[in-house]
Amino acid sequence: MSELQTKILHILKDGAFHSGESLGEKLGVSRTAVWKQLQKLEKLGLQLESVKGTGYRVQAGFEPLDQATILQKLATKSGLAPQRLDVFQSIDSTNKYLRERAGDPDYFRSAVFAESQTLGRGRRGKTWVSPFGANIYLSILWDFELGAESLGGLSLAIGVAVRRALLTIGLDGVQLKWPNDIYIGQKKLGGILLEMVGDPAGHCSVVVGVGINVSMSSASAAEIDQDWTDINTELAEPCSRNQLASALVGNIFDLLHDFQEVGFTQYRDEWQLADAFKGLQATVSTPREAISGTVLGVDAGGALEMRLVNGETQRFIGGELSLRLAK
Repeated sequence: MSELQTKILHILKDGAFHSGESLGEKLGVSRTAVWKQLQKLEKLGLQLESVKGTGYRVQAGFEPLDQATILQKLATKSGLAPQRLDVFQSIDSTNKYLRERAGDPDYFRSAVFAESQTLGRGRRGKTWVSPFGANIYLSILWDFELGAESLGGLSLAIGVAVRRALLTIGLDGVQLKWPNDIYIGQKKLGGILLEMVGDPAGHCSVVVGVGINVSMSSASAAEIDQDWTDINTELAEPCSRNQLASALVGNIFDLLHDFQEVGFTQYRDEWQLADAFKGLQATVSTPREAISGTVLGVDAGGALEMRLVNGETQRFIGGELSLRLAK
């Protein structure tokens, strides 16, 4: 991102209207130059409002993510801080960025935020809608010594950590949907994507990706194929993205620090209490079939348990599965 674009964003963060002429005067450039930069910011996904004769604004204001502010607010019970914490204006994918650096000692225990992603991904290869400055796009790189078998239920446990972070900013009614979605009132608020790099039986790195809707416009969310919500819709006052960013890193770091020793068992009860689907009729779609039943919860390893119509209980392990409410 250019220095001029950064300066424009600094002015627009107050949520007030600014004319092209006033922006040009403050920045020492022409109105045409301002207009061109605003167009580029819109292409990145900045939710810009334009009113003829009045000017431009980012509705509801804009709080840029700031590395120093996030680190200053960060607190972890484990005492562990990120070895490095980066904030990018635009990146293809925060998960991809850290996945490519797995094994590099300079990036061990690091966290990356982005204001926008051009190739953000969710589960099963779906696009993760990533408008500029509207949400949280976070990835964390962590090393484990005992391989994939020791990490059963990790994505569910990360959901518990994310929920804890959301509670700290005053968000009520946060629920978890198996295996890795964050819900409020049967609407999707965010999601988690874990990717493993290295030896499945030994030393490996895990990239933990978290996306949370903070201030998502309907236009930006047009590609989302399910009911959704965002934090600023659910709260009376807009939340601080920097406060949320620090709460997410702190809670996820504490969980990752303990997980290989305690496993998912330590977090299962908390996950069950927040289960958005427990007791409801739902359908699990596999690559070959759709299976319906009543959601019972999750077992000690994080597998979904469902009672089928014939009374039998079936377990489902994450992967290429999709869980939806039965119609």
